Amino acid sequence: MHTKSISLFDLAPGKVLLDRYKISGANRHGGMSTAFEAADTKGKGSCELQLFPAALFENKKQAAEFARSMMSWMEVESSHVARAREVHALDDGTILLVTELPPKASLKQWRGTKALEADDVIDIGVQLCAGLVAIHAQELVHGDIKPHTIHVDDAKKTKVVLVDGGITPGLWSAKHLGDKTALIGTPFYAPIEQFGGESPDVQSDVYNVATVLYELVTGVLPWKGKSFLDVFQEKLQKTPPPMKARAPKVDVSKELEAAIASGLMADKRERCKTAEEFAKRLKAAKAT
Repeated sequence: MHTKSISLFDLAPGKVLLDRYKISGANRHGGMSTAFEAADTKGKGSCELQLFPAALFENKKQAAEFARSMMSWMEVESSHVARAREVHALDDGTILLVTELPPKASLKQWRGTKALEADDVIDIGVQLCAGLVAIHAQELVHGDIKPHTIHVDDAKKTKVVLVDGGITPGLWSAKHLGDKTALIGTPFYAPIEQFGGESPDVQSDVYNVATVLYELVTGVLPWKGKSFLDVFQEKLQKTPPPMKARAPKVDVSKELEAAIASGLMADKRERCKTAEEFAKRLKAAKAT
């Protein structure tokens, strides 16, 4: 590789990175990275370049560890996960992650605040579970599923694609913050055990998805509260609030509500154990 570092000028439309990727423009922004749409001049079509600045890491060793953690994602094969193609660690500590180009709109942008029809919610949930099955088969976890990390392609019958897989736990691990520390992920979508510092796992991914589905059905999150402490206290409840309690006008079958609730139990022993199990419950709710 011939790139030792990257400046803002290198990211302008028309610029070519790594002697291969021609920048089309900024695609999306996150709290820790910026992603750009690019054309692969070596014939693999459009892709996304996700840039993690060197300032995100304390030293080059941390950056290299994060890069290694992301390489495992190149083995994940699912039409519902934006697959990693390459990972590059530049000399200055900047990391470039090359992935498939996800659909333009996030679920947050696509949905707004409206509630969706039950069948649409189930279809989205089953697709997300299919992505998780592929992720978990590689002994990986996404770690931060929420409407911003789910992208939607309306042209393909509302196909959904997970992005940013492994980034939050990968950064946590690279920074050597330990398995028992501050919350990893997003409080509104994270299970109660993560508030105690537990690392994300298969069941926390399921919980993330169940929270998203609850929100899609009702138009609101399961748990009231705006602060970290408020949300934590709400999530101490063993079961999620009834949907009618959070959205009185919602019309949802008891089967679908029960299926979604099975992924939202506070006690991990009572929560769905796998994405396969959760998908099965969602499909059963659709069949009724």
